[in-house]
Amino acid sequence: MSLIDIDYSKNIITVKDVCIDNSIFENVSVQNLFFNDVNLSGTRITNANMSNIEIEGAGLGGAYIHNIGVPPEGHPAYDPDAKHPPVRFENCDFEASTIIDCNLTNVAVKDCNLKGMTINGILVETLLENFTQQK
Repeated sequence: MSLIDIDYSKNIITVKDVCIDNSIFENVSVQNLFFNDVNLSGTRITNANMSNIEIEGAGLGGAYIHNIGVPPEGHPAYDPDAKHPPVRFENCDFEASTIIDCNLTNVAVKDCNLKGMTINGILVETLLENFTQQK
């Protein structure tokens, strides 16, 4: 595999049917990228502004994340015995966000500001107050 260095340049690059495993991108602007049919397993993204991105199948402010988790029944890669590791969100700002049609089985919410949070239109703070009073 050959080494290609591109320094201090502004280019539009079309990459098709290539292997760039173990490549390093540092201090790079890669806005409006389009990835299709790519293997990003083992990829590590740090210090990245990922706002307004769309992640399908696989600052999140404005992000649209959908079809995350194991493939559903009817999908070619569906496996009824497949389980995925849990997703963990920590110290995140999800103010005014919406969660729609998601599997929240065994989800734990701990030490979070729940002010104004609703589940199916019911204030969570009210639910917790009622629960505490009934104990």
